[in-house]
Amino acid sequence: MIAASASLAACDPILNIQGSFFPAWIVCMTAGVVLTAVGRQLFAVSGLEPHLGPLTLIYPSLWVLTTLLTWLAFYRT
Repeated sequence: MIAASASLAACDPILNIQGSFFPAWIVCMTAGVVLTAVGRQLFAVSGLEPHLGPLTLIYPSLWVLTTLLTWLAFYRT
């Protein structure tokens, strides 16, 4: 059991960004925030935002969706 958990600890991709090492999930979360902000602007410009429903549920859900899709697009094994 301990050997299995120790072998899984090295599965997280690490990115070197200007000499600093970051876990890939931080990069994906940041990309999710940026993509959610872009999506919010698109919803506002197109006039769909008033028709979406409770925005306190829509935008966190959009953030999770874009974060997970970014992870799948770049780090799927």
